[in-house]
Amino acid sequence: MSSFSDALRVVLLSAGALVALVPVVWTVLGSFKTPTELAQRPPQILPNSWSLQNYTDALGQFDFVRYISNSILVTIGATILTLIVNSMAAYALSKYNFRGKTALFLLTLATIMIPLQVILIPVYQVVASLGLVNNLWGLIIPAAATPTGVFLLRQYMLGIPDELIEAARVDGSGEFRTFLQIVLPLCRPALAVVAIFSVMWRWNDFLWPLLVAQSEKVYTLPVALARFNAQETVPFNLILAMSVVSIVPVLIIFLFFQRQIATGIANTGGK
Repeated sequence: MSSFSDALRVVLLSAGALVALVPVVWTVLGSFKTPTELAQRPPQILPNSWSLQNYTDALGQFDFVRYISNSILVTIGATILTLIVNSMAAYALSKYNFRGKTALFLLTLATIMIPLQVILIPVYQVVASLGLVNNLWGLIIPAAATPTGVFLLRQYMLGIPDELIEAARVDGSGEFRTFLQIVLPLCRPALAVVAIFSVMWRWNDFLWPLLVAQSEKVYTLPVALARFNAQETVPFNLILAMSVVSIVPVLIIFLFFQRQIATGIANTGGK
């Protein structure tokens, strides 16, 4: 019975993986096709030739270096801020005892249920009042604090023995030094999970950059692709080529750090 359930699990997981991979594989194959091949009915699976013409043409018509540079800056900046802010908040909520701690944590969790569309206007007004509209900082700073990151890090930090922190304090270690040299190194799996999630969220974010970035010099890659797609004559072959290029960084990061994702989630979910 156990072997049958294991086999069934493998079959279901493999089927789910194939279903998830079909759009990605189709996009990659389509990025090598000509417009004529993309318009064929019924469609053909493989391109007639594996030329990189679509990629070179897209780079010629598309200021790709600027857009991907903006996406990289926003992703890295927002991820660094996310790790700093979320880890400090999680440390306070897990290792300090103060009145209203539980209520504050529940309030933080409650914000997960608030979609961005609900708070879009007030957040935009705050960003506009600070003069950050049409600025990369306007894309980086509002995304710094995430309730999901605070939750994951807090749950992981609950597993760090309080005696270890007390021993550091007795030895004369300050709070900031204890946090940097003891707590953060022990939280590497959880920090890796938050970092990977942040990279995927920021890299693929569309709605907020669309609102804040009002000129091409601050467009991120998803916004630029949407603008490219809005042309009167849509070059689907070039859009597919640029879509593949935008997928590759996130895919590489996920493949390299998938073990950290599984370990971090497993260690935070049971506390």
